[in-house]
Amino acid sequence: MKGLVILMSKDTVSESLLADIMSVSKRTVESWKKNGKIKPLKNGRYVLSDLKRFPQIKAMLESHWIEEQKIKPIRQYNSIELFAGAGGLAIGLEKAGFNAVALNEIDKNACATLRKNRPHWNVLEGDISQIDFTVYKEIDFLSGGFPCQAFSYAGNKLGFEDTRGTLFFEFARAIKEIKPKVFLGENVRGLLTHDNGKTLAAIKSVIQEIGYTLIEPKVLKAIFYRVPQKRERLFLVCIRNDLIKQAHFEWPQPFNRVLTLKDALKKGVLYDSDCPQSQGQVYPERKKQVLSMVPPGGCWVDLPDDVQREYMQKSYFMGGGKTGMARRLSYDSPSLTLTCAPAQKQTERCHPEETRPLNIREYARIQTFPDEWTFMGSVSSQYKQIGNAVPVNLAHAMGHKLVALLNSIEIETAENK
Repeated sequence: MKGLVILMSKDTVSESLLADIMSVSKRTVESWKKNGKIKPLKNGRYVLSDLKRFPQIKAMLESHWIEEQKIKPIRQYNSIELFAGAGGLAIGLEKAGFNAVALNEIDKNACATLRKNRPHWNVLEGDISQIDFTVYKEIDFLSGGFPCQAFSYAGNKLGFEDTRGTLFFEFARAIKEIKPKVFLGENVRGLLTHDNGKTLAAIKSVIQEIGYTLIEPKVLKAIFYRVPQKRERLFLVCIRNDLIKQAHFEWPQPFNRVLTLKDALKKGVLYDSDCPQSQGQVYPERKKQVLSMVPPGGCWVDLPDDVQREYMQKSYFMGGGKTGMARRLSYDSPSLTLTCAPAQKQTERCHPEETRPLNIREYARIQTFPDEWTFMGSVSSQYKQIGNAVPVNLAHAMGHKLVALLNSIEIETAENK
């Protein structure tokens, strides 16, 4: 079938990659192996085509990824982005064909980053609550990663006005004033369960009140969309009620393989050269000594007991895996989710070979930013901008399906005239 990605029957994955694909622990994969549910080759790897009964593997084996990459806008779609950050979502949407009319961001360094790389973009620097969005006409699409905040509850069901004072209220206000055909909300997975589900329930109520239909929200795992990182983001796709009958939306299909840290830092499928040198944080001498004892893919449990006690301190006696502590990444697996700083004790992101934190350019590659995308501000600000971003390739995959959605509205509307 046209556009269908068929993997070779001999394509294989490691045990750890299989665990990532299936969203289970390596211990679970080991138990499947012991009870005969799955059977590895002599080298310990697994043939993907032998695992087609698993929905995640089947989706990769039968993906229409190539066909989706060919989706183009049938006319220019004008867009506005709120909470734009350093541009991860914006670059992906631009690559998919969207024309950014305006981008709002309050952080001065992130705004400087956007202006440096796209001088023609209309960057609205400042507090979103001070912006009048009624001046924007003929906007097809609006997007934004509004921060996850709790609401104050006066009653059981919150309306638009009840959310006043939150950044989601400002996001919803912009939608009310602009009235785009479609909008996209992006957030952390935790929004699903935040405040025992009350936050999402309030958001759904407001979306309905302002005249939009919400597609059932979905968490997308970045590793399925050419991103070498175990990052998850929640997406909310909403269509204006008067267009819902003309609209057709499908979530993006997965790429045919899971990329690893090696794909990010070395020449290959993602980049045509090894990762360039850049600035980065450094470890204090004792921390460097401790982390030099940790093997690739390892963490504090690989340290001698006396060093574990010294490094972990009180955490040594607490429950839980704490596998982010003294963590060294591995070339053979996707990176752990990047945080706003690579050298925090609880969320260590040590280079797989050298005993140092990941540097700025390595951070950016793991988020699939182009090498030519320059970040402005201090080193700590650059880490924060990159760590907060939507991975570019995830945004690109999502962008294609949003273009397809707007195309469907255009075509159906024209046919019904």
